[in-house]
Amino acid sequence: MTRLHVEEMTRLAPSPSYVVDLGRLRHNLAILDEVQKRSGAKILMALKAFSMWSVFPIIAQTLKGVCASSPWEARLGREEFGGEVHGFAAAFKEADIRELLTTSNHLVFNSFNQLERFRPLWEAEAGRVSVGLRVNPEHSEGHTAIYDPAAPKSRLGIVRAEFEGRSIKGVEGLHFHTLCEQLFEPLQRTAAAFEEKFGEFLPQMKWLNLGGGHHITREGYDIDALVELVKYFRGKYGVEVYLEPGEAIAIGTGILVSEVMDVVHNQADIAILDVSATCHMPDILEMPYRPEIQDGFDPGVKAHDYRLGGPSCLAGDVIGDWSFERPLKAGDRLTFLDMSHYTMVKTTTFNGIQHPSICTFEPRTGELEVVRRFNYQDFKSRLS
Repeated sequence: MTRLHVEEMTRLAPSPSYVVDLGRLRHNLAILDEVQKRSGAKILMALKAFSMWSVFPIIAQTLKGVCASSPWEARLGREEFGGEVHGFAAAFKEADIRELLTTSNHLVFNSFNQLERFRPLWEAEAGRVSVGLRVNPEHSEGHTAIYDPAAPKSRLGIVRAEFEGRSIKGVEGLHFHTLCEQLFEPLQRTAAAFEEKFGEFLPQMKWLNLGGGHHITREGYDIDALVELVKYFRGKYGVEVYLEPGEAIAIGTGILVSEVMDVVHNQADIAILDVSATCHMPDILEMPYRPEIQDGFDPGVKAHDYRLGGPSCLAGDVIGDWSFERPLKAGDRLTFLDMSHYTMVKTTTFNGIQHPSICTFEPRTGELEVVRRFNYQDFKSRLS
């Protein structure tokens, strides 16, 4: 996404709004397509990171399907994406299983308890729905505990000790997912730990899912090594290999356009925007992290320092501190970068704050399309 594109999107879009650059989306998909063609892997899109279904027709031209974390995500994938639908959750209710068995191709269980409890249901769909188990290699590469599925006492994945004395009759695949926003090397180490603990079961399997958290489309990712790793598992064990990135599809594709509504002073200058950390960028508070802003700099770098905050009543609705070349005033626009993934899927209407519009930008024509505007009825319909 070029600076010129960012400036054009910011100028054309209503505020607030998320804008997805279709050119950058196609760029990411081209990289993922190369991985598929060279390695033989099937790449799925993790809906938990990016569920903007209006662009599914573009993504579905390249990727083989979706992975879903709930019956609703699975249904969205089936209805709007097509291709394969893979379902996983930490636990299912019987009603979930019955629905997922109508929408999914793969169904992954998080425990032997659930595998056996629902065996009569999934065995009745043998040959149409392939069942797998999520395993925990107990190898941690995470930098933030809240996003580390291999952290101590994690509820995600079955540890090796739990396999003792258990039947894996009918199980056709194994799945692990322990990464978050990482390059290839953590996957390489995790795959080695996985193979050491669970490799003995792979000859009985039809497929292996290496999970998500891979920043395959980020600069510096060792694509050649990823291709070789996939080829290794396919060649040694004869399994189909899946990858299910989420951020890698949407990374670098989107912006969040905002507007300064007021500037107040309390020991520092504070700009209040029409976007909120808690409502529109919750990972800022949860992860936490600091987003990039077009023409925004670290405090003290430029002449004018500001704390940026949202309009909600939450005292901690603070986006962070930046400096700018010129003073900020009401009506100025600020553009947050890399705002496609884990933004739209996590938004809330807390305080009844206006939800950003959702837009696309086509760099080939310079056209910005407002795909969705939100109104009072959208807010009201979430309540009762």
